[in-house]
Amino acid sequence: MSRPQIPVLVLAGFLGSGKTTLLNHLLRRNGGNRVGVIVNDFGSIEIDAMTVAGQVGSTVSLGNGCLCCAVDASELDEYLETLTRPAARIDVIVIEASGLAEPQELVRMLLAGDNPRIVYGGLVEVVDAAEFDATRQRHPELDRHLAIADLVVLNKTDRVERDALERLLDTLGGLSGGTPVITARYGQVDPELLFDPAARPAREEKVRQLSFEDLYADEADERERDQDQDQDHEHADHLHATYESVAVSADAPMHPRRLMDFLDTRPEGLYRIKGFVDFGAADPDNRYAVHAVGRFLRFYPSPWARGQDRRTQLVLIGSRIDAAALRKELEACAQTGPQDAPDERSMWGVLRFVPSAGSETDVPDTDRIDQPSG
Repeated sequence: MSRPQIPVLVLAGFLGSGKTTLLNHLLRRNGGNRVGVIVNDFGSIEIDAMTVAGQVGSTVSLGNGCLCCAVDASELDEYLETLTRPAARIDVIVIEASGLAEPQELVRMLLAGDNPRIVYGGLVEVVDAAEFDATRQRHPELDRHLAIADLVVLNKTDRVERDALERLLDTLGGLSGGTPVITARYGQVDPELLFDPAARPAREEKVRQLSFEDLYADEADERERDQDQDQDHEHADHLHATYESVAVSADAPMHPRRLMDFLDTRPEGLYRIKGFVDFGAADPDNRYAVHAVGRFLRFYPSPWARGQDRRTQLVLIGSRIDAAALRKELEACAQTGPQDAPDERSMWGVLRFVPSAGSETDVPDTDRIDQPSG
């Protein structure tokens, strides 16, 4: 089986928004993944009790299986090439946009790049809830960043009153055009919102000695809990509470046109879609892995395995989404019988989002579909 593509996340946000705190949290709670980090200053990245001073043009192991590269914008392709080599065994790459380029330029470079081992993982914009108005005044380009983001993380929500928070969420919803907005404290975002847990047997042992990574993560979380000890710890403050995962399974094949209509008009708040689709007679030889993040969409056809159940299985992840409505919309995409069979042109819309042929690495690992965590 070919190696799955590596998702590349772009992490953006102005100074003080908590971007680096969020990045450190992802490194501590990496779900068993080896994370490649691309920044232009090591100084603020701390993991495993190690602070790495700024060393432009170098790669440093962070001690927990993750790597960190210090680069200039002109070196981005070179370091993506380094991190995506099979020997690096990297599962996900996070690019901290600050100091490299405007977020939209980084996204454009990723989408226009010719590295077949990567796939776009989304633009995440981190916003300081307490300083939003002041930041917006100093940096009016924030509105543009929000408009192109795939996910907005409203950080430091413990520093604003509930009424102010609701008003801020409404404002962000208007500026981001329906992009999902999740709230966070101390940059604590559930990593499963951004990338899938690794499925390595060595990491799934039921009993093992605690690693330094485990101890450091527990210590860091305890410090954050101590800082927050005077706050009300309701269920709504848990990491998974600001987003929802919805699993959809269908035995009837999907109608290509109706599914594309659904994907082209994805509802507000829907951030990720992953899984695979059965198009039935429209393409009886292949199942189609689907990878969608924000506005980005790709299909990856591969032959059905002998004896494999032919069914559609999807997981949809978002914030403030209507699970029942999503299920109903997807159920309406299923073929209802022979009279509803798609014609030969019905796959054209799907095939527009299939990568060009010639790269065996253009096949993500979709044999394992994660169930909802919330």
